[in-house]
Amino acid sequence: MSLGYLIRRILIFFVVMWAATTLIFFLPKLAPGRDPIVERMSMLAATGGVMSGDISEMVKAYQANFGLDQPMYVQYLRYLGNMVRLDFNYSLAQYPAKVIDLIIISLPWTAGLLTMTTLIAFTLGSLIGGLLAWPKSPRFLQYLLPPLVTFSAIPYYLLGIILMYVFAFVFKIFPLGGGSSYGIMPTITVEYALDIAYHSMLPAGSIVLGAVGFWTMAMRGMMVTTMGEDYMILAEAKGLPGPRIFFWYAMRNALLPQTTSLALSLGHLVSGALLVEIIFRFPGMGTLLYRAVTGFDYFAIYGVVFIIIIGICLATLILDLVYPLLDPRIRYQRA
Repeated sequence: MSLGYLIRRILIFFVVMWAATTLIFFLPKLAPGRDPIVERMSMLAATGGVMSGDISEMVKAYQANFGLDQPMYVQYLRYLGNMVRLDFNYSLAQYPAKVIDLIIISLPWTAGLLTMTTLIAFTLGSLIGGLLAWPKSPRFLQYLLPPLVTFSAIPYYLLGIILMYVFAFVFKIFPLGGGSSYGIMPTITVEYALDIAYHSMLPAGSIVLGAVGFWTMAMRGMMVTTMGEDYMILAEAKGLPGPRIFFWYAMRNALLPQTTSLALSLGHLVSGALLVEIIFRFPGMGTLLYRAVTGFDYFAIYGVVFIIIIGICLATLILDLVYPLLDPRIRYQRA
């Protein structure tokens, strides 16, 4: 890999980050609705939290405190500076909590859920897809293809609703939602880890079921193409064992385009996982973003979306840089 290509990729990474952060700054302000400060003060006045006559003064004080009384370009420049320092200001809906503190609490839940479901779905789908295209695989595996294709066509959140109804509402095997049982303090113990895993089964199951079919179909297509390559014919002519040919010659080469698909599908995977978190009230970034959107909490929206964009861009950059290491034939430089 050339140094020039590495520099270009890093520059593209920062340009994409700048464009995305600029977009998420202006989009919430274009949404219909009242000023978030006015909305919050009106809710407090309706519940008796503040006097109605004091709302206008409090609104002006809060707007000055959050910088919302400044011109748009001043807000934008301050916003870019804060993004660089990961300073997302205070939450408008959960004041005086800071947005970064809310993200620190929610991020591990989403990171853990996405990491496990992606690894399970990618590994299981690639293996099943490879076996479906392998002539010597058991015939009963062909019956897995129709249901997997059906599940892949259903959005994650719809699968989550179906699983919730069947396993939580009808049979009551799993809880309806939440990240852990009520009344249990977070501790680094096996019991607490098992409780989290128990509450994560339905959210993770909906994501895995929807993603396995996609990876299965993609891997099956790559394997069919790989089966006709010259190195496969040579490996069979040498009399190599079937498992060695399958894993070291067929699967190893078919996984390269699969890795590219993984990088391209990260955005779809993350967006679907966020909706699943909302349905199951999972205490991750999706639930935090939902509360921010419904509460017109601009700073929380900025922070959550910015962290999500960073995660997707970093994962894509890493996969792009690692790809030449997986396939030495690839060179990102001119001959």
